[in-house]
Amino acid sequence: MNKTVNINLANIFFHIDEEAYGKLRRYLESVKRSFASTTGSDEILSDIEARIAELFHEKMENDRQVITQKEVDEVIAIMGQPEDYEIDEDIFEDEPQPRSRKSAPRTKKLYRDIETKYIGGVCSGLEHYLGFDALWIRLIFVLLAISTGFGFIAYILLWILVPEASTTARKLDMRGEAVNISNIERKVKEGFDDVTSRVKNVDYEKVGNKVKDTSKSFFETLGDIIIFFFKILGKFIGILLIIIGAATLIALFVGLFTVGIIDVIHIPGIDFYEMVNTSGMPVWVISILTFFAVGIPFFFLLYLGLKILVTNLKSIGNIAKFSLLGLWLLSMIILIVFGIKEAVEHSHTGSSSSQEVLYAETSLDTLTVTMQTTDLYNNREVEIDGIAITYTDNGEKLLLSDNVKFDIKKANDSTLQVKVRKDADGNSFRQASQRAEKISYAYALSGNTLSLNDYLTTGSENKIRDQKVRITLYIPENTVVKFDETTRSHFGRTPRNNQGVYGRSVSNYVWKMGVDGELKCQECPEPEENEYDDDNSHIIIDEEGIDVNLRDGDESLKLKVDEDGVEIQSNSNNK
Repeated sequence: MNKTVNINLANIFFHIDEEAYGKLRRYLESVKRSFASTTGSDEILSDIEARIAELFHEKMENDRQVITQKEVDEVIAIMGQPEDYEIDEDIFEDEPQPRSRKSAPRTKKLYRDIETKYIGGVCSGLEHYLGFDALWIRLIFVLLAISTGFGFIAYILLWILVPEASTTARKLDMRGEAVNISNIERKVKEGFDDVTSRVKNVDYEKVGNKVKDTSKSFFETLGDIIIFFFKILGKFIGILLIIIGAATLIALFVGLFTVGIIDVIHIPGIDFYEMVNTSGMPVWVISILTFFAVGIPFFFLLYLGLKILVTNLKSIGNIAKFSLLGLWLLSMIILIVFGIKEAVEHSHTGSSSSQEVLYAETSLDTLTVTMQTTDLYNNREVEIDGIAITYTDNGEKLLLSDNVKFDIKKANDSTLQVKVRKDADGNSFRQASQRAEKISYAYALSGNTLSLNDYLTTGSENKIRDQKVRITLYIPENTVVKFDETTRSHFGRTPRNNQGVYGRSVSNYVWKMGVDGELKCQECPEPEENEYDDDNSHIIIDEEGIDVNLRDGDESLKLKVDEDGVEIQSNSNNK
């Protein structure tokens, strides 16, 4: 059982083993004695303590971990002993100075250089990290900011995410120099500005020597250039990943917050979700699951961009990584199950049909077909693709749809007949048929006018399941038929007619039901004047669709495309 001591090193709190503490204390006292007569000794000792604290912090996996003698030995090995760097300058005044011990090449770390900054020190820090002159980096940021605005966003993100080189240790890390007692002492004594100038000159001299070095081949130089450009490309990709990840997370968070608020205060859009949802899962649960399912991958994308850009970025830890992975898998599984359940609700279509004979009060020589609308449209809250949530005067919630179409056919006898087919979706034919039966639809014959509702309604408890109504009018032979302007958008299939009139244009004329079930136009222009006549070839493209009529002798081809679909007719030898 070992005794532990609590220490405060550079304003950072640590738990340390008693033996390790004794060794660390003796080491710091030795360092202090070594620099007792050195100019700026207080600043040197402060920076050395800060560096030791930083190294201890990097080795700790949690805040309660105890520093042992092993960690102290590792830190001392990195920092070095003071006597390793002592040189008697008087003795070696006339002798060649011994070379300092060479350390392994270090990877530069990205920091903001606040000593030579103009704004936030981002470009100065990138100069040390990439090896580019800060002037060119600033020009690139300015050009990107003016042309696309990306430069401004990237600079702000780097300013926020990249730490500043506020300590001597960070300044050495920024230049890729070993952070030990010798270098810390040199930085403090020489002054950072002088060192910056000399390091730049040394760097340029090294580059010049490399170019002049005859032992280095052309291919090695080319390889260095290629690696350099790949590093630049990697940094650009890192910035791009950060922007994409951060923007997506912000959008998801705003969306999650918004959905939570509108769910609480009962916004109409939530009502529409309830009309679609059959699982009973609240909208805020779906929002949270979507946030995790989409947000976690983009979080790791953001984290990857930061790792590419900031090499000294601390890891979030395996516990956090696996926890996020498990949360993402759980969210995806629940959402997939939810999606499958919703898709099953549309897997079957059921119908409910009824047919009625209408008896007119007087002789039905002429029939006018019209569509009646409703005041329920004035009370609708949300409407998507023709389906709306509305309320009656009594406050009853209904689903309102304009998915109503009608077709024209010849009756087998002298009576007017109306067949109404109601369709709806469900997870089985039985459920779909039961839902179709609950659709409310009405029509009425008054005198010679047949009024069809241009809407259908159903209870909100039936949910939105592609409810629709299809009507077939069976009109007696020789009955004159007029289609009101309100019927233009409710034709199902274009009625067969002797003029080739298509789609909505049927309502422009008066017709008479023929013996063969074909409508005969009563007011159409003469064939030579009618652009839709079979004898005229034409190609018409307008807001109603495409109408193509090609005729060569007894052979003809008709192609018509509009919102109701595609109709093709081909005749050969009058057949």
